[in-house]
Amino acid sequence: MRYFLELSYKGTHYHGWQYQPNAISVQEKINEGLSKLLKCKINIMGAGRTDAGVHALQMFAHFDVETVFDINVILFKLNSYLPDDIVIKTITNVADKAHARFDAVSRSYEYRIFVGRNPFMLETTWQLFHQKLDVDKMNEAAAILLNHTNFKCFSKVMTDIKTFNCDVTEAYWEPKGNLLTFHITANRFLRNMVRAIVGTLINVGLNKTSLDDFKDIIASEDRSEAGFSVPARGLFLTKIVYPKSKK
Repeated sequence: MRYFLELSYKGTHYHGWQYQPNAISVQEKINEGLSKLLKCKINIMGAGRTDAGVHALQMFAHFDVETVFDINVILFKLNSYLPDDIVIKTITNVADKAHARFDAVSRSYEYRIFVGRNPFMLETTWQLFHQKLDVDKMNEAAAILLNHTNFKCFSKVMTDIKTFNCDVTEAYWEPKGNLLTFHITANRFLRNMVRAIVGTLINVGLNKTSLDDFKDIIASEDRSEAGFSVPARGLFLTKIVYPKSKK
C-alpha cells in the first residue's frame, strides 16, 4: 500500500531534504521514525529536494508498506518522535501508482528578505540593511522570466539533468512593511535556480544590472553571467500542486 505524507519543516539544522551518509537530513529523520514505528525499513520519496538551510511550508512524500496501521495513531506517534522543527500534517492512503515527485504539476517558492535588522528572523530571512532596492524595476525583470523556458544561466554548473527548461507561470516581488518577498511558481526547478534568480534580481534592484542586461543573461545560458546566489535561509518551498485524480 502507498501513503502520502504532507509535512512542513524548518531547514536550519538540516543538510537539505535528501539523505546523505555524513550529514543529517529531513528525509533521514522521517525514515528513522517511520521504520521504528512500523517495524520495517521505510524509505520515503519526496516531491523534490531542498538544499541545506532551506525551509518547507508544504512538502509531500510517499512511502510503501505492507503493514496495516491506524493512520491517526501513527501520525500522533511520528510527530512525537520527530524533532520539533519537522511536523507531519497528514498521512493519506493513495493509489499504488501515485508518485510524490513525478505527479506534481507545479511547485511554488518564496524568498524572504527583511529590510533592516530583526534578531528573531535571522534563520528565516536574509537581512539587508543600508541598500535601497528599486522594487518596481525588480518586478519588471521578474516578469521577463515568464517569456522564457531555458534557465540554464540560473542552474548549478555541475548537475546531471536532461533539460534546463522550466515553465515559469508566476514571478513577482511583494513588499509588506519591512518584509520583501519574491514569489515564483513553475512546473519544475533547477538546482539553485531560485536563489540565483533572486541574486540577479537584487542586482537589478541595486541598478547594477539593467533590464536589457537581464534579458542577455537569460539568453547567454551561462551561469557565470548571472548574479550571486542569495543565502539559503530566506528560501521556502510553499506549495506543491497535484492533479485531483492523483491524490
